[in-house]
Amino acid sequence: MERTYKTQMEAAKMGIVTPEMKIVAQKEYRTEEEIREWVAKGQVAICANKNHKCLNPEGVGSMLRTKINVNLGVSRDCKDYNVEMKKVQGDTMPFRRKLTSECPAMIGTVPVYDAVIHYQRDLATLSARDLIDVVRLHAEDGVDFVTLHCGITRHTIDQIKKHKRKMNIVSRGGSLIFAWMCMTGNENPFYEYYDEILDICREYDVTISLGDACRPGCLADAGDVCQIEELVKLGELTKRAWEKDVQVMVEGPGHMPMDQIEANMKIQQSICMGAPFYVLGPLVTDIAPGYDHITSAIGGAIAAASGAAFLCYVTPAEHLALPNVDDVKQGIIASKIAAHAADIAKKIPHAMDRDNAMGDARRTFRWDDQWAVSIDPETAKAIRDSRAPEHDDTCSMCGKFCAVRSMNKALEGEYIDIL
Repeated sequence: MERTYKTQMEAAKMGIVTPEMKIVAQKEYRTEEEIREWVAKGQVAICANKNHKCLNPEGVGSMLRTKINVNLGVSRDCKDYNVEMKKVQGDTMPFRRKLTSECPAMIGTVPVYDAVIHYQRDLATLSARDLIDVVRLHAEDGVDFVTLHCGITRHTIDQIKKHKRKMNIVSRGGSLIFAWMCMTGNENPFYEYYDEILDICREYDVTISLGDACRPGCLADAGDVCQIEELVKLGELTKRAWEKDVQVMVEGPGHMPMDQIEANMKIQQSICMGAPFYVLGPLVTDIAPGYDHITSAIGGAIAAASGAAFLCYVTPAEHLALPNVDDVKQGIIASKIAAHAADIAKKIPHAMDRDNAMGDARRTFRWDDQWAVSIDPETAKAIRDSRAPEHDDTCSMCGKFCAVRSMNKALEGEYIDIL
């Protein structure tokens, strides 16, 4: 049946429950009408490009399960992971199309990263039209959301020079747009031609992820004038997108002290009218290179419990190198833990089901059932197997001094043997 609507948001405003909304409702233990209403208001985004035919849709919003994002790509200095990744080194179009034809997860891109590779020209030689055309190319290829740094303008150049940030701009996409403006003397094309970008996104039902170019790159820059003024601009751009029925996510910090995170989430919710917040961390300290998946998970848990909807994972290699497979796994696990902990705190429906199952399995020493509900069963099982106890109703930490074992026997009236 042919769609009578252009975007998920337009359908929701028309009172239509789309197939994607039905799937999200089922996954989230919510009613279809709840999902439709939240999408209509912009509080939930279902990133679902009409050309991404194999998509298994997910909803992103603070009232739903917290989602995590995993970054994919290679660098010139480290490019031999496997054949698929090598495709990114040259023409990225086959890589994107392969993803959108085979990967059921929602896929996001940062078109400005691709511009230099696509045109094989230096940044300063690209025109505003070149940059806009890359956005259309990504939309045609089926990506579900595009990260665009629309909130920095020529005025931001003066701000950055005036306020003397410790880390200046650490957003890669933001720095490229900043550099392009400095070299060409022109306005940010993603801001100047925002209406045209909205038309592209509406045509393909692409969600805009409004990138925070001025996110803090160290604790000292958190919550400064540059960050907050850009957030105000993103709030204005959010409203303009919704007027054209284009879904929006808003990106957030960055590096930020723990005591500022909750307030920052509330400010975003107010300024951006409840649009899903997509946070990059936040990293709660600057001095843990090699462990930034942990500093990020701490901040991510607080952020998600306070209203963030989407966590961008951080690996142990953050600030140091391109992550390898093990780094990626550790980053994903840390981010999953943060998201799950936040979902429990927010009382998301059925969020604690697995935790309750784990409690039952641990009390009765059902090890296979413990692996079944754990976030990383492979690692948990490997640790136990590598230090296996003499008796199956203990672990090598406590042995027969195990409190669980003693309580089970005591409550059953059994003799408790220790030695």
